[in-house]
Amino acid sequence: MTILKTQIGRRAFIKNTSLASGGLVLGFSILNSCGPGDTKKMAVKEMPKEWFEINAYLKIGDNGLVTIMAPNPEFGQGVITSMPMIVADELDVDWKDVLVEQANFDADEYGWQFTGGSQGIRRRWEGLRLAGATAKQMLKEAAAQTWQVAVEEIEVSEGMLTHEASKNSAGYGEMASIAAGLEIPEEVQLKDIKDFTIIGTSKKSVENQKIITGKPLFGVDYESEGALIAMVEHPPAFGLQLKSYDDSQVRKMPGIIDVFKIKTLQKDMTRGYFDTNAFTDLVAIVGNTTWEVMNAKKQLKAEWEPFSDTSFKMDRFGTQMNVEVPGGLENTDDHYAQMNVMAAKSATTARKDGNPEAAFKGAAKVIERSYTCPFLAHNCMEPMNFYAHVTEDGAKLAGPLQAPALTEGTVAARLNIPIEKVDIELTRMGGGFGRRAYGHYAVEAALISQQANAPIKLVYSREDDMTFGIYRPSYHATYRAALDENNNLIAFHVKAGGVPESPLFANRFPAGTVDNYLAEQWEINSNITIGAFRAPRSNFMAGVEQAFLDEVAEAAGKDPIDFRLELLERAKNNPVGENNEYEPDRLAGVLKLVREKSNWNEVPSGVHRGVSAYFCHNSYAAHVVDVVMDGNTPRVNKVVCAVDCGIVINPDAATNMAEGAIVDAVGNAMYGELTFQDGRPEQNNFDRYKIIRHSEAPKEIEVHFVKNDIDPTGLGEPPFPPVFGALANALYKATGRRHYQQPFATDRPPLVG
Repeated sequence: MTILKTQIGRRAFIKNTSLASGGLVLGFSILNSCGPGDTKKMAVKEMPKEWFEINAYLKIGDNGLVTIMAPNPEFGQGVITSMPMIVADELDVDWKDVLVEQANFDADEYGWQFTGGSQGIRRRWEGLRLAGATAKQMLKEAAAQTWQVAVEEIEVSEGMLTHEASKNSAGYGEMASIAAGLEIPEEVQLKDIKDFTIIGTSKKSVENQKIITGKPLFGVDYESEGALIAMVEHPPAFGLQLKSYDDSQVRKMPGIIDVFKIKTLQKDMTRGYFDTNAFTDLVAIVGNTTWEVMNAKKQLKAEWEPFSDTSFKMDRFGTQMNVEVPGGLENTDDHYAQMNVMAAKSATTARKDGNPEAAFKGAAKVIERSYTCPFLAHNCMEPMNFYAHVTEDGAKLAGPLQAPALTEGTVAARLNIPIEKVDIELTRMGGGFGRRAYGHYAVEAALISQQANAPIKLVYSREDDMTFGIYRPSYHATYRAALDENNNLIAFHVKAGGVPESPLFANRFPAGTVDNYLAEQWEINSNITIGAFRAPRSNFMAGVEQAFLDEVAEAAGKDPIDFRLELLERAKNNPVGENNEYEPDRLAGVLKLVREKSNWNEVPSGVHRGVSAYFCHNSYAAHVVDVVMDGNTPRVNKVVCAVDCGIVINPDAATNMAEGAIVDAVGNAMYGELTFQDGRPEQNNFDRYKIIRHSEAPKEIEVHFVKNDIDPTGLGEPPFPPVFGALANALYKATGRRHYQQPFATDRPPLVG
């Protein structure tokens, strides 16, 4: 068993638990935790008359029901079910006796409440186990004191405490009041992995019933008596700012309460790293209903003007920096032309092993390819929204937010109130993908409420959301590989950059597999705001890297999987360099598993097959994509996925997450594209920005997990990036044409520098 120090004292335990972990919202009811038809099979307990708090994460009722407090928000990953499973397993409570309440944002109680980076389960794993194990130990000590026996002699199972020698037994509820008054033990034992009874079993999503019956869960559902509706008008193009506006017609329209200008961030303010905001000067329209405000917004006459080069101060988690923002109206064609120019120039060296220049000069064969991708919009199904009620006593906010800790300080600073007077209530998010880590819309809501002197709910239209910025950047990468006369890889060179950041990961595969290796990067500044997008940077680099490696394997006359495994064998037995991020065995493991499960060497007639594998967010994923031709149109028929993310908490939820990532990736690879003309996004709704349709999704998806005892790692993002490469490789087999520019469906010729 693993023994963990809890630290002495309840407050110390609370802080240790929260800071050691990092997780996501838990919020389900006892009935929702059952599958269809299960409610008649179980004895549902009545709600307790009294609850006893054991630690910050859980309390136990006098009848044995257990409530788990959940720190962070949920946006579909399934952690709302998986996280309480961890606590319940260590607590040894019957799953049907668990209730969960969503905690609001409280940094003192719960520490780092952040949803993102596929770190939820990984960062909370030890803390959640500790919370359950500590509560169990305290219950055992309460029973031992009551029965005057040694605590080591107390047995626990499904919420029952027993002492075999004295024949005493009691439910958790009977000992909860005594346990709540005990000191936190200095250390507790965690279960051996082999003794898990809940972790590793499939549980249905605990919010299914609420979702399908339309219960209010999301920010757009939030209601408050007397609340008004607000919308904002922002510049139509990046590079423009508000000059003036005429609201005379708007004020005459029915239901309109007020129209005024807000400035979300003051020029002299030091921004936090997630205070990304393309348009700080906005016009707010406040009225009684969404429909009235939307119609009034159409009558607003605003005048815009270009801004010159500017800058602002930023605190990047303790590092002070000055961010330069260029003026001008940018165009997509210009971006691609500039990237081609930069790709041809010398760049900043991020890693160099051996003598790649000499190796390329003496190579028997050199393969060189360049790849590009466009900006992408997040397009969460629930557009941005937030509720705010600012009074003299403070600010109450509620809505969908991935990073409340990063927004709270900005709200307090902008409203000029103490941070302890900002109260944030967390709601379920209708999609996030990184977009809701940037809380500008919460700041906007707070400022509008403050000026309107009323509670308001800020609502974005789809057009507002899609044109406000914070996109996946546009990237470019050039790869070169050198082969000797025996078709061995002797040198590898990657040069990557983008608008406005580089996507390069210098120390990932195939770094460490070849003696002569060079990784370079460059950037082109822009006033188009970018931010985290599902598997940031990896969502481009995985696809192009894996597509290129297929070309190299073909040039070497080798099977694509065998070629990758050869490289990984070198990285395992005789690695080059010391900073390789990945574990060769685990990356090879998913390749071997996907080869087995897809029957890689037995390709059905009419099927065209591509493979890829990638490491990111502490996990490993590999895909085999099968494409069939429907006339001249390629269709994704089947995807076989293999993932190594350590211990899988809830196999159903994990499978669902991988399936969602695969469908999302196929859609973005085939169709996703946001372009600009004179700074203006040319796609502002789904009539022009295509997302995948049901008929275009893979007909079949198989998900397989590597079974091991490694602590859980990331899962929300790792299955997403490799799809791009596997799909590109399958399309080549199907059509005979390589794809060098996303989206693939446009089938344009490659932009080669």
